[in-house]
Amino acid sequence: MRHPIPKPPAALAARAAPSRIDLAAVPGTPAGRGVAARRARWLAGCVGLCLTVCAAAEPAIYLLGEVHDNPEGHAVRFEQIAQIVRGASQSVIAMEQFDRDKQSLLDAALRECPDAACVIARAGGTGWDWPFYAPVIELALRQGVPLVAANVSPQDARQVVRNGLGAALNGALLVEFGLAAGVPPAVDAVQREAVFQGHCRMVPKSALGGMAQAQVARDVWMAHVLRTHPQSTVLLLAGNGHVRKDAGVYHWLAPNERQRTQVHAYLEMPQDGDAALYDHVHAVAPVLRDDPCSALLAPARGTATP
Repeated sequence: MRHPIPKPPAALAARAAPSRIDLAAVPGTPAGRGVAARRARWLAGCVGLCLTVCAAAEPAIYLLGEVHDNPEGHAVRFEQIAQIVRGASQSVIAMEQFDRDKQSLLDAALRECPDAACVIARAGGTGWDWPFYAPVIELALRQGVPLVAANVSPQDARQVVRNGLGAALNGALLVEFGLAAGVPPAVDAVQREAVFQGHCRMVPKSALGGMAQAQVARDVWMAHVLRTHPQSTVLLLAGNGHVRKDAGVYHWLAPNERQRTQVHAYLEMPQDGDAALYDHVHAVAPVLRDDPCSALLAPARGTATP
């Protein structure tokens, strides 16, 4: 049975990325058939994985990645979120999009707000395409599913860049996650490269260490959030980089937590090596977007010596 994706509230409709999401909701269109095929593959994969994950004594953990601005990825993932929530006796949705210092505002909004637009206005921050997340928030409101603010704040991240992990994680957390002696070299190398590539290869090498530590702080905090809900099926919504198994949130989970975890990525151009980083890779149609690096590189080209 198909469960249609809730439309974004009217106040957010002007910013929604509509065509692809709307087409994906129409079974007879190519986009709709693609989403249906991906949903079938998801269900088939779950049959096998549930032999391990669902048999665990504790509820499952789902790390669900995203390309932040990809409408199809959000649509496919939302169907999977709804499926998991319907099948769980008790669930919690942790979201990278909400900063941890907004948790009290988020809790109050979930109690008092009639719709997602109200929750976003009261507890959401800037920099996110909130219409993509409105269906998840609407689902949480309808089903009474708690939402957990899973990200450190931008201010905390900046402090980590300057002063290290202790600026965002207390001493007990550093010990709990094995960080008292610093970030493991393999994780540090992955995060430095991700920061370098993600910033158009223009970050000075001297700045990479602090920026990589900010990413580690985010991942560790997300892992901590998951750990604080052992009696619930927990879904984490975060970028694909945050959920990767070698250096993201999964890396910081304990062995018994990993045994009941599924890791899903939603990628525009999957590569052969992705199978080692994620349990499931969902290919989604690429979004046509301007090259984010072109504006940064143009001035340098303009001043270059012929």
